[in-house]
Amino acid sequence: MFDFVTKEVEVETTFIKALPGFSIVGLASSAVQESKERIKAALLNNDFEFPPLKIIVNLSPANLPKNSTVLDLPIALGILLQNRDIDLSEYLILGELGLDGSIKETPDIFSIVLGSRYKKIITAKSIAKKLALIPEIEVYGFENISEFFDLKLKPVKPTKLKYKHIEVNNKKYYYLDKFEVDFKDVKGQNTAKRVALISAAGMHNILLEGSPGVGKSMIINRIRYILPPMSLEEILETQKINALEGREIDFKPLRAFRMPHHSSSKAAIFGGGNRGTKIGEISLANNGILFFDELPYFNKDVLENLRLPLQEGKILISRVNNKIEYNVNILFASAMNPCPCGNLLSKKECRCTELEIKRYKNRISEPLIDRIDLYFQMSEDSDTSTISSKEMYQKVLIAFEKQIKRGYFNAKLPEGYEFQIEKDAREILDKAIINFNLSKRSEFKILKVAQTIADLENYDKINKKAILEALNYRKRT
Repeated sequence: MFDFVTKEVEVETTFIKALPGFSIVGLASSAVQESKERIKAALLNNDFEFPPLKIIVNLSPANLPKNSTVLDLPIALGILLQNRDIDLSEYLILGELGLDGSIKETPDIFSIVLGSRYKKIITAKSIAKKLALIPEIEVYGFENISEFFDLKLKPVKPTKLKYKHIEVNNKKYYYLDKFEVDFKDVKGQNTAKRVALISAAGMHNILLEGSPGVGKSMIINRIRYILPPMSLEEILETQKINALEGREIDFKPLRAFRMPHHSSSKAAIFGGGNRGTKIGEISLANNGILFFDELPYFNKDVLENLRLPLQEGKILISRVNNKIEYNVNILFASAMNPCPCGNLLSKKECRCTELEIKRYKNRISEPLIDRIDLYFQMSEDSDTSTISSKEMYQKVLIAFEKQIKRGYFNAKLPEGYEFQIEKDAREILDKAIINFNLSKRSEFKILKVAQTIADLENYDKINKKAILEALNYRKRT
């Protein structure tokens, strides 16, 4: 892996007549240089006799820094199989060696395999079954270097995902039917829960505003568990990130949820860094939720740089020697207080001046607000009625099937998409455009939200009710 992008490294070995020695060339890091001692011990402990020759290993391309210990196994095989007529050029070989010759997995193996062009993989047996779930590849797992003395290649049989799924257009989409945190714990706030349902069903960006304690964060934390089912490709992409972060690869169809602190730097959110380009929170949230709590307190530069990722679904990190582009298909969720002290909409006395409130709200620019589909102002609620996440998820599944057949989540519909809208609904929207001076982006945003509402209610077309509800969830300026 090089800056989160898989780069192919070819291992070349040769034995030359010279004083016995072992050299690795090709911009190898200290971790890779140390592999010489691991490889020597592993081979000698398995009765391999090194010839009285100088061994030179070249890691090509020579100008690309190499820093992964997965190169242990291909280097060892280059030495072990030097005089044997075995062609492994079609195989991607990955694994770290123990001193006893055991083959170990590393956190970056899963990511490397996903990003490579190879269809045949040789690696540690401990990770082989997990890799075998990746479509269209054959995985061969080995426990010890000694197994290569009498090489027999037998692919690992993949196990099937044991999660519930629905099938749309002959493709399976997986989901969890257990909810670690449940909407039934949220008492009242029925409209806010309705907004959360619409956000989850269509993957719409959402902003909740309200005094401390009304349930903003509580609601957004629960959105994760009612997000639409995941395709196998999305699950693999999520597990790729989990592997890079050192988390367990479990293939659970649960979308990512990232909640950075408002003091996070621009590089922490978007990626970058002085020593190699690293991905940030926004890329780690791919296919899931990026949640900014206390939105106005985030650095102004961070907030303004959100515009392009939210609009285009990608982010470009440019450095003098390197340019990396990442996909950022996210649901951006945010929460804020109505004023710096937070009491403006509560029964408590607000201590803020008009100027302080104005400055607080002006930290969020109109172009950023224009990219948030759903806005709702929450207030204290004495209602105790509840709805469970399971009930809400049944509606999400209905809307999901409609969107998959359409080809996009509603929030990601391409510009110029032709909505099926009833005549009286169109008339109401046209009046709203004139009366509220709505931009083309705002009009399109309202139509996308209305489409999700129509899907949730199983309507064939966007009707008057859907348009009126969608208009109610826009931020008034």
